This record gives sequence, C-alpha cells and structure tokens, in this order.
Amino acid sequence: MHALTYESRALRGLPTEEIHNILQTATKFNSENDISGCLIYHNQQFIQVLEGEKEGVQELFARIRLDSRHKNIRLISEDTIEERTFPRWGMAFCPLDDKEASHSEVLQFRNNMKLLYDFSEPTSVTVRIFWKKVKFLISQPPN
Repeated sequence: MHALTYESRALRGLPTEEIHNILQTATKFNSENDISGCLIYHNQQFIQVLEGEKEGVQELFARIRLDSRHKNIRLISEDTIEERTFPRWGMAFCPLDDKEASHSEVLQFRNNMKLLYDFSEPTSVTVRIFWKKVKFLISQPPN
C-alpha cells in the first residue's frame, strides 16, 4: 500500500459547483480503482491524501497534475503504508468556502477536524503530515 499527500491552489473564481464536479469525478474514479483518501478545501487551497496501490496512486496524481482547475501543485510526502487511514472512503470532503455554510457550521467542521486530528493515530509520515497541514489550513481566516 502507498500513501501520497499533496497541496494545490484553486484557480481564482473557481465556482463551488466546479469543486463539487471535482469531488464527484474523484469519488467515482477512486471507488473504481480502490483508492481512498481525504480532500480538504479552504481559502482556495486543496490538501489531499491518497491511499491505495502504488501504481494507481501515482497514476492518479499524474492526472491531478494535469487538471487545469488548480495550480501550484506540490507533492508534500509519499511513502509505503501498512494499512489505510481512510478505509472505505472513496473521498471525504468539506467545502469550507461554501457560501451557504453558516458560521456555526464552519466552526463545527473545524472543531470536528481538530478532534479527528487529535484522536487519529497516523500510520505513516505522509498521513501525519497531511493532518498537520489540515490543522494549519483550517486555522487560517477566510480570504
């Protein structure tokens, strides 16, 4: 098994419906290719961890790099893992920038992410780095 974490920046003005399209495509592809992970979007910033067989994860990351809806794509970490941190998750997602979310919903999501971070026991350096980046990202005020 293999894990990979990357970050990128959405193009300015990327509509929420386009982010939902990304999620829908990712969920379908990941399910069909036995890839799991978690995708967080906040302040036009994506951070994602992918888990699965090495070849599949690397092929998916190559496809992600070609996606014109984001830029500044940076591989943060990748390594071999014994088990998945996100089993049976095609993709977890919360659009913190969603204008329809109330202030209390955003705060609740941030608190839930912090709890997940605090209680998770990352099984690899890559997943540990993912959670630290998520914790930093969600602590940032909205743009």
